[in-house]
Amino acid sequence: MTVEERIAALEQRLRRAEDELAIGRLLASYGPLVDAGDADAVADLWAPDGEYDVEGWHMQSRADVADMVRSPAHQGLIGGGSAHFLGPVCVDVDGDDAVAVCESILVRRNDDGDGYRVWRAGANHIVLRRTADGWRIVKRTTRVLNGSAEARDLLAAGVHGRSV
Repeated sequence: MTVEERIAALEQRLRRAEDELAIGRLLASYGPLVDAGDADAVADLWAPDGEYDVEGWHMQSRADVADMVRSPAHQGLIGGGSAHFLGPVCVDVDGDDAVAVCESILVRRNDDGDGYRVWRAGANHIVLRRTADGWRIVKRTTRVLNGSAEARDLLAAGVHGRSV
């Protein structure tokens, strides 16, 4: 292998590592931003035409995502005390496209104010695209981890770098 080929291979490996780190950072920022109620910053994680499909709620744009964060239901959730955690992410990058998968939990403060409980556990399958502004979510599909085949299939597809 020539020096030029070795440098090119190293550059390719470095770019892939940087892409995986950037995607991990993007997805890790969701929880703190959504719990802070920063609707515009949460929406900016998505591509302008990006989708967020979670049971009972299908958002099809940044504006829809921002509206979800501003909704009375979400504001009540964070006003009562909650924390969204997205677990370690498994990322598969293919040029300017990527697929990521992770599990998440939503922790909610007990109504009596004494402690917290896990309110929801989810499977998250995320399709991303590199844009001029960096990596953005094209589609995030979240399903509750209730034993369903659909949730398990999302996890398996994501680990194997497949879109759903």
